[in-house]
Amino acid sequence: MLALRFVNPGRCEVDEIPIPSIADDEVLVATRAVGICHSDLELLAGRYIIPIEFPIIPGHEWSGVIVATGRNVRSLREGDRVVGECVIGRDHFGFSISGAAAEFFVAKEAWLHKLPESLDWTQGALVEPFSCGYYATLRADHPDASDTVVVFGAGPIGLGVVAACRARGCRVLVVEPDPKRGELATRLGAETVLDPEARELTEAVLDLTHGAGATVVFEASGKAGALTQAFEVAAYGGRVVCIGINIGERIPARLGLIQAKELQIRGIVGSPGVWERTLRFLEQSGLDLRPIVTSQFPLADATRAIDAVQNDRSQVKVHIVSSASL
Repeated sequence: MLALRFVNPGRCEVDEIPIPSIADDEVLVATRAVGICHSDLELLAGRYIIPIEFPIIPGHEWSGVIVATGRNVRSLREGDRVVGECVIGRDHFGFSISGAAAEFFVAKEAWLHKLPESLDWTQGALVEPFSCGYYATLRADHPDASDTVVVFGAGPIGLGVVAACRARGCRVLVVEPDPKRGELATRLGAETVLDPEARELTEAVLDLTHGAGATVVFEASGKAGALTQAFEVAAYGGRVVCIGINIGERIPARLGLIQAKELQIRGIVGSPGVWERTLRFLEQSGLDLRPIVTSQFPLADATRAIDAVQNDRSQVKVHIVSSASL
């Protein structure tokens, strides 16, 4: 079978390797679509957040179909369309253990969730990144039509937050410098896209909220300036949820605003325990996240997909797809 392998730091290639065998509690999955995440680039560079060993097959945002099951598997059968969680105990699927960027891969029954029939393969491979945005809305105490939300960053996670908040009835403002990403945010329900470089950003948010500020702020960029501005645009009693990753950088911010405004600050990592809810939300809300996917590459050209993510700033989400899903 073909597989994308990260051979050593900075080097990736598509290789022909044997189809893996499965244990009694495992299933064999045929990949249909795999998303490339910024964390995959961190993995390729050899600086992932937990210990890793090369060579490794990436791919933690995926959809696929079960083609074989171990004799102890009870809840799944051949032909089931599935997606799967990527943080499994101390292991990370697609990082410390090989992932889905291959024609076939092995997974444990406990990691998997059935993909609703209303969601196609592309939507299925977007469940993992969307689950992070959806989880952020839960941590923000379930914003609704009474809330004005500001989202910093219109990358895949931020766009998922935009879509989830609009489906909840929120008014959504987005702060994003890239016009194409801003256009995507508008397609997914943002009312206004603001330039983070504008000196009048805080004033713009205050004008749009009649002086009150945003009742909920999601920081999904990890940029120092956005983390600073999040406190500035928040309303009195506002909820600020930090999603974007920025570890180690010292960031100047008026922390006194946390007390002065009685802000509630939450940080999130991943999407623990919410996959079933995420799938129900996507199925019942009718959200279509497919506009987030800006390019698709066949598995045989997977190295080109990696190159596109690394070097083409117009890309938002790149998918590697099997011929069966085209």
